[in-house]
Amino acid sequence: MSIVVLCDDQTELDRYWNALLEGGGKPQACGWLIDRFGLRWQIVPAVMDEMIGDSDTARSKRVVEAMLKMVKLDIAALEKAYRS
Repeated sequence: MSIVVLCDDQTELDRYWNALLEGGGKPQACGWLIDRFGLRWQIVPAVMDEMIGDSDTARSKRVVEAMLKMVKLDIAALEKAYRS
C-alpha cells in the first residue's frame, strides 16, 4: 500500500517529510519515502498534477526531469523548471 500526501507549500511538505522519516524512515527518489513501519509515502506539492498535466509538453517534461533528480521534492525548483 502507498499513501500520497498533497502539500500546499514547502513548509507543509517538509513537516510531513521529516515526521515520517523520524524513528528510522528511509528516503527514496521522487518524493517517496518508507516510514519506520514499512509504509510507502509520496509527499508531493498539490500543484504537481497541474504542472505535469500541462498541455505544453515541454513544460511538463521539464518538471518531470527536475523531479527525477530529487529525493525530497523542492517546490521552488519544480516551479522554476515549469516556468523556464
